[in-house]
Amino acid sequence: MLELTTTLTPLHILYLTGVIVILFVMIMRRDTPIVCILFLFLLGLTATGTLFGGIQTVFSASLYAAKEFMEIIATIALITALSKCLSDLGSDYLMMKPLSKIMCSSSVTWWILGITMLLFSLFLWPSPSVALVGAIMLPLVIKKGLNPLAAAMAMNLFGHGIALSYDFVIQGAPAISASAAGISTEEILTKGTPLFITMGAATVITAFLLNHKSMDKEPADLHDSVHSSGAEENNSSQNPGPPSKAALFLAVFTPLAFFGDILLMLLFGLKGGDATSLVSGTATLLMVLGAVLGFSFQAPEKVTDYLTHGFLFAIRIFAPVILIGAFFFMGGEGITSILGEHYQNGIMNDWAIWLAGKAPLNRYMAAALQMVIGTLTGLDGSGFSGLPLTGALSRTFSLITGGSVPVFAALGQITAIFTGGGTLVPWGIIPVAAICNVSPTELARKNLIPVLVGFGCTFVAACVLI
Repeated sequence: MLELTTTLTPLHILYLTGVIVILFVMIMRRDTPIVCILFLFLLGLTATGTLFGGIQTVFSASLYAAKEFMEIIATIALITALSKCLSDLGSDYLMMKPLSKIMCSSSVTWWILGITMLLFSLFLWPSPSVALVGAIMLPLVIKKGLNPLAAAMAMNLFGHGIALSYDFVIQGAPAISASAAGISTEEILTKGTPLFITMGAATVITAFLLNHKSMDKEPADLHDSVHSSGAEENNSSQNPGPPSKAALFLAVFTPLAFFGDILLMLLFGLKGGDATSLVSGTATLLMVLGAVLGFSFQAPEKVTDYLTHGFLFAIRIFAPVILIGAFFFMGGEGITSILGEHYQNGIMNDWAIWLAGKAPLNRYMAAALQMVIGTLTGLDGSGFSGLPLTGALSRTFSLITGGSVPVFAALGQITAIFTGGGTLVPWGIIPVAAICNVSPTELARKNLIPVLVGFGCTFVAACVLI
């Protein structure tokens, strides 16, 4: 049984204070990097006991976050470079034309985009799926009048929410939970299925009902931002003339190339970072091919322009997020790399264990506490980092209360991944926000009510099943 005791130190108190202040600043719709930098310094000062230790912690944490985000930054940059190339050639318009007939309204488009993201994410995981779906479908859904923020919600809730939390195809998340809980993966997937379905259905239906009236009302500033990212049609796409041979070839070859990636992922079991690198490398080669076919002798300069455009866009999106992530990585496993081997446990994990040991427990209190703990562990923006803890706690809570281990495990998995995997914390939803060129904070704010409604409905379902 998991020992539900831990020692809290001034470092824990300071970190929790920082989390509360940052969340308050977010609610006030103000930027948070300055607060994150201040608390990084204070945490380093407290942990090392020296002024220079506090100063070094600011940089060490920022460097760690930059390394963690680098894969995402490169993916967003290269997909954006390809998108700009396809837009210049007019291939984006040709690729999306067949789908335009079934996307008859913004509401229909929202569901099609979300379900497409769900299917891709179940087989490929969300990170490469964001790149694929964003590169191929986003130009069309924006042209169809869907608000970029609504598009980001669909991709985020269906992909990083439903698909990643359930994960019944690749089974990465349930395998971690099951291993920590001492049960089989199949038990979580079968006995937890009603919870996963309840959470997914309640969340996306609530999101649709709250936002369907504004889905086709695209604010000017969002439209301009999407235009600047190269993710929408250019003038030639909106008023296309006779397509060039290069445009026709890329319009056909680009989907085929990505479909080939999918086959390779399935055949060789590629997932996670391997799958993302395959998609990103394909996007880069397609961008080069498009530049050569479309611009011949100007291709070297065009490739440089596209890469510059892509990386400038990605860095502009990620610059503040690196500092925000630096703070929240201190709450998880990143603390070891930032502050040294003396710190082995994430600060938020310690708080979760402390809370579990202090709360009075029956089945229903344990279910509620498991959801709170899952949410706390998700604040580092990972989602997966908290699964060993919630899995172990599910066994402990079952021994104490007699409740179902798979149900407890599923609850922890749902809340940890929906929070940090993720749909609620801005530092966990950067890929979708960047592809759609919307504010991560605004996307998290729009997701908040639907996800909380989902949590409430899932808790009620768990009380019946537990």
